[in-house]
Amino acid sequence: MNEVKSPRRPLMWFYGITLAIIILFNLVFRPMVAEAQIKTVDYGTFMTMTEEENIGQVEIRSNQILFTDKAGTQVYKTGPMNDPDLADRLHAAGASFSGEIIEEPNFLLSFLATWVLPMVIFVVIGQVMSRKMMNKMGGGPGAMSFNMGKSNAKIYVKSSGGIKFDDVAGEDEAKENLTEIVDYLHDPKKYTEIGASMPKGILLVGPPGTGKTMLAKAVAGEANVPFFSMSGSEFVEMFVGMGASKVRDLFKQAKEKAPCIVFIDEIDAIGGKRSTGGGMGGHDEREQTLNQLLTEMDGFEGNTGVIILAATNRPESLDPALTRPGRFDRRVPVELPDLAGREAILRVHARKVKVEPGVDFLTIARMASGASGAELANIVNEAALRAVRSGRRSVNQADLEESIEVVIAGYQKKNAILTDREKMIVAYHEVGHALVAARQTNSAPVQKITIVPRTSGALGYTMQVEEGNHYLMSKEEMENKIATYTGGRAAEELAVGSITTGAVNDIEQATRLARAMIARYGMSKEFGMVAFEQVTNQYLGGDASLACSEKTQTEIDRQVVELVKTQYEKAMTILRENQAALHRLAKHLYMNETLTGEEFMGLLNEA
Repeated sequence: MNEVKSPRRPLMWFYGITLAIIILFNLVFRPMVAEAQIKTVDYGTFMTMTEEENIGQVEIRSNQILFTDKAGTQVYKTGPMNDPDLADRLHAAGASFSGEIIEEPNFLLSFLATWVLPMVIFVVIGQVMSRKMMNKMGGGPGAMSFNMGKSNAKIYVKSSGGIKFDDVAGEDEAKENLTEIVDYLHDPKKYTEIGASMPKGILLVGPPGTGKTMLAKAVAGEANVPFFSMSGSEFVEMFVGMGASKVRDLFKQAKEKAPCIVFIDEIDAIGGKRSTGGGMGGHDEREQTLNQLLTEMDGFEGNTGVIILAATNRPESLDPALTRPGRFDRRVPVELPDLAGREAILRVHARKVKVEPGVDFLTIARMASGASGAELANIVNEAALRAVRSGRRSVNQADLEESIEVVIAGYQKKNAILTDREKMIVAYHEVGHALVAARQTNSAPVQKITIVPRTSGALGYTMQVEEGNHYLMSKEEMENKIATYTGGRAAEELAVGSITTGAVNDIEQATRLARAMIARYGMSKEFGMVAFEQVTNQYLGGDASLACSEKTQTEIDRQVVELVKTQYEKAMTILRENQAALHRLAKHLYMNETLTGEEFMGLLNEA
């Protein structure tokens, strides 16, 4: 993080320059302005006005003569002359002699006009410039105002038209956990009578897009209580102590509006594990904010009626003091939906669009295996957009199936023109995947094969769809999956006689799966049930790292190569045994560019 430098020095320079200008104005420019109001005349004019008795006041100086007319409306100036009788003539003409012709104004008014008013203007300008500088440095609007330390949490008041549990599909276990909280907010007496108390905090954990924030809003909607929402990053300020002040303000507001729900999204921004090393200056701003949050949660009694919900997709990074019993007592997993959940989510989002009768949401749910709730919502929206582009007023089955391909592989790349040879190689490649999968047991059925290029960079792909939920994979199933990955490259080598770069993604997938079998799942005879691979951030991609000696890593690499090579040879054997079907299917795919699962199996089973 870039250091934010103090704006004190630029402001001090600004104040110094402005003060110098004010002093210069009062000492130099103001007398010059006053001097500019005096009219200069020659000595003859002065004598004429004396003879005409049109002289009011006279001030004779060593280097000039100042005088006014009889009415006193104008001040004149002329040079001195050697005139001994001047004083007598002026006296005879009725002129009066005074110490100063130009009278100084009232002292108070002069002080206010020349010193106080410029200083006020100068302070106002300084404040405006200070706020602009704070905005540029990330302080945000009003960072220097009296709102410092306010939580600025979004408050959703009671509303009968808010999100309810019926609007959140596919997370039945999570909703069951949270229903108890709603019941407590409605009738806390039956819990206190038996001596039970609700968890002070509930932590929603799961991958991005699974509906953690929506579930929190649904709890508030069902309980019909105020809902305070704030992101973890909003607590972090550039000034030390401001985050802790925001925490105090948030919990103060919550206590005043109890019963209510406080929701902190992405709590890992402030709840990360504290470092053990003593850094310079003690705890940093984030740790002070976390300490204040821990203190406030300890201060909550069981009957205050305030429930704290938090969401994160990095639970392993949270501080143990935050997740211990007494603070976040309950952890509610919000996982990716299963087949029934995906179908329910699709139906919920389909209420918002016009859908033709007879759409099979179960088939769409099977095709969208592994999709989150947010991705399923995007699939329905993409289908509606496709229907509009096609000039139709409702969404059909083809729109939903194509929208899945858009989310998985991108839009069709219409300007990508392949040569005949490239198109034929891609056809053999994709048919190789499908043929190896079809001729193996325990493989997911082929749903679709296409060689239409996509914006993701894929020149084609083969879609396999599981019939139902699949939670466990045997060693044989994983080996079959590796063989399917290698089927595209094997088909290229067998039919064309050379290999291309088209298998780059297949190679990555096969290598990753083979390494997981040996180093994580304990499917190696040599190593047995020993895990060398550790997964971090399981909800954010599941990055893996090896923790073993260099010798062991060399042996793991050897076994990975051997395993992939063995499955490649198995795929090659399958394709050789079905070489006629390989050529027939590739030719058909080359001509039509797309094959459905039924068409593929029909052509494969032809004599």
